[in-house]
Amino acid sequence: MFSFEEYLIRFNFRQRLFLPQQNWCRSPLVSSSFFPVGISPLVSAMVFSKIQYDLSDVHLHYFNMLASLLIICTTKKGLSLEPLIGAIAAGNAAVLKPSELAPACSSLLANLIPLYLDKNAIKVVEGGVTIAGQLLEKKWDKIFFTGSPRVGRAVMTAAAKHLTPVTLELGGKCPAVIDSLVNSMDIKVAIKRLLGGKYGSCCGQACIGIDYLLVDEKFAPVLVDSMKVGIKKLFGENPREINSLSRIINKQHFLRLKNFLNDEEVKASVVYGGSFDEENLFIEPTILLDPPLKSDIMTEEIFGPLLPIITLKNIGDSIDFINSRPKPLALYVFTNNAALKTRMISETSSGCLYLIDTIPFGGVGQSGFGRYHGKFSFDTFSHEKPVIRRGFFPDLWFGYPPWTAHRLDLIRAALNFDYLRFLLLVLGWNRT
Repeated sequence: MFSFEEYLIRFNFRQRLFLPQQNWCRSPLVSSSFFPVGISPLVSAMVFSKIQYDLSDVHLHYFNMLASLLIICTTKKGLSLEPLIGAIAAGNAAVLKPSELAPACSSLLANLIPLYLDKNAIKVVEGGVTIAGQLLEKKWDKIFFTGSPRVGRAVMTAAAKHLTPVTLELGGKCPAVIDSLVNSMDIKVAIKRLLGGKYGSCCGQACIGIDYLLVDEKFAPVLVDSMKVGIKKLFGENPREINSLSRIINKQHFLRLKNFLNDEEVKASVVYGGSFDEENLFIEPTILLDPPLKSDIMTEEIFGPLLPIITLKNIGDSIDFINSRPKPLALYVFTNNAALKTRMISETSSGCLYLIDTIPFGGVGQSGFGRYHGKFSFDTFSHEKPVIRRGFFPDLWFGYPPWTAHRLDLIRAALNFDYLRFLLLVLGWNRT
């Protein structure tokens, strides 16, 4: 039986995984924790409360054994395991098809899951579009899909033949609204979180990654200059020489991203970065200022290290801008303005709304949809939007690139609640 580290070493030779990609693929599934309430093979207890660890609001759900199909078209291992955990907790037998775009993670799951889970109840099927199509021809009791809206439509069409209920977790163009911040510390914190959320894990290749920025035209020069400084601080003068910046998942997506800049007007809007290395599938963090709104980069999901900035006469105009486009999976707002926060909550529609921070999750409209029956019928036709409030307090420095061995040791100690080792590392202790 191989450990995760042994598998990781083997797969790194087959698929070029850089340091942030390796750590992102093994991130802990803290948000998927389940608390046992009672014992019964056909009863699962789910906790629904405003606070994750508050057990005061518990609902029991009784299920017959169901056959579920989980098709995951994104690269993060956790996005395969999170719905699988829910399926198992609800008493389902399940078939999981991981993304063929991440063969290392797919192979890892196919090797590890049979070692620990009932092979008669949980199956992992590897393959591409053909295999997914064959699976969708079967009759399932539930289909869960994570991927693009385009493929999501195909999944819905196939499911409609058997009237199979579907949960879609889709992507889209997730905007970030940056208000005119006055305090220099607020600007530094916002820039670090913005860049960390965009480039810190898999270089923007995430469904909830920031796709473009909306900013007051008067604040734009300050923002651009601060972002340039921030990128150099995180990744150095020559980012391709360090391993703290992920590479593009494959050549197909590399060329797709490169084609965004084939438009001369889009290319002219680049104010930072813009270099490509096709041999190593590397794209430099790239900032664009006011590319044409009808260009491909502003109408298609980017899913990479290109970051357009759109300037507005007034930051309040960002609400109309967001509402004129398909509903995003996530909306990020960096502001100290209480009135603007209230307007963003009440006047925009998105899967999730994050005030100040950059953390997942949710879906609405074209970015995804979920459940119904009883109370959940109401939830389906309305949207319980998470609102996360966080002030501009300085963040812990070791939570951002570059991912040195010392910083990774600090992170491991913190995640393992090893306070003594954490304190020693902060004080400069080196295990070597």
